[in-house]
Amino acid sequence: MDESFITLEFKDGALHLIDQRVLPASYTYFICKTYEDVEFAIRDMVVRGAPAIGATAAYGVYMAASRLATKRGFRTELRKACDFLAKSRPTAVNLEWAIGRMWETFLKVEKEPTEKILFALKTEADAIRSEDIATNKAMSRIGNQVVPHKATILTHCNTGALATAGWGTALGVIKEAFYDNKDIFVYADETRPRFQGARLTAWELMEAKIPSALIPDSAAATLIRDGKIDLVILGGDRVAANGDVANKLGTFALSVICKEYGVPFYSVVPISTIDFNLSDGSLIPIEERDKSEVIFVGETQVAPLDMAVFNPAFDVTPHQNITGIITERGIIRPPYKENIERLKKGESL
Repeated sequence: MDESFITLEFKDGALHLIDQRVLPASYTYFICKTYEDVEFAIRDMVVRGAPAIGATAAYGVYMAASRLATKRGFRTELRKACDFLAKSRPTAVNLEWAIGRMWETFLKVEKEPTEKILFALKTEADAIRSEDIATNKAMSRIGNQVVPHKATILTHCNTGALATAGWGTALGVIKEAFYDNKDIFVYADETRPRFQGARLTAWELMEAKIPSALIPDSAAATLIRDGKIDLVILGGDRVAANGDVANKLGTFALSVICKEYGVPFYSVVPISTIDFNLSDGSLIPIEERDKSEVIFVGETQVAPLDMAVFNPAFDVTPHQNITGIITERGIIRPPYKENIERLKKGESL
């Protein structure tokens, strides 16, 4: 089933992004006319979600090349632009992956005429976007296998079409189960402090007409303890080679509770989110965001201005707490290190 909205689209020489900072109160597009606009959009969370960030950055590289192609030192300047984009958010590996893929494309054609270089880069960015949508659909079909009929599912943060180029990762699995007439019900964590669950996931669930309820983050433990959750399905921003998963803050706590009460816990990520070069989750850089996100809710001050704040955007869930990692090439299960290595080699799971 097609989405009723387009998360990101390049048209008329600019990148159009749904402005996720103002949903659900306002449905507007943020238009990036330069690669600096793209960097701002990623850093300020106009666009968020690892796959969406990657696709957005790919178009940012193309836009940088379009402006720099006629300047002296094109190769050096484009490399600087790529590095600038790569620093916009440090945790999601898809950002580096997409920029790296665009750079490799450039290296293959850099001696060609300008128009051929730009054509190649635009084609590659389009491919990253379209491949992400196809990947999400494949993960959804595979992930649907673990969703029982009449399941009550808990999800955290936003992993739908808004977090990707289209359809979604964990929320894509949930939608697949719903459209497969499995009679599911979904609890969505509000996901403080930026409320991606309340503002974005709740909006997507209602758009899809999936039976659901929004809960405070702290209510999840009670639901799990009381046997009211059949499984937890959420996303991931970087997966280490041993199966440790970095995801939105609060994921680790959910995994501990699920392990205690025997509730299946799944992460849904494309293979591009796996960092095969990172041995374990302790090496994943964790972004810390501005204290204002905690001091204020919207425009309302809820804490003293001078209060010290610890505001990590992500935490790391150890592989021991994860039932399975759902990818477009199958479900990775323990032993994670060995099975992720098999995936790296192109072997089937």
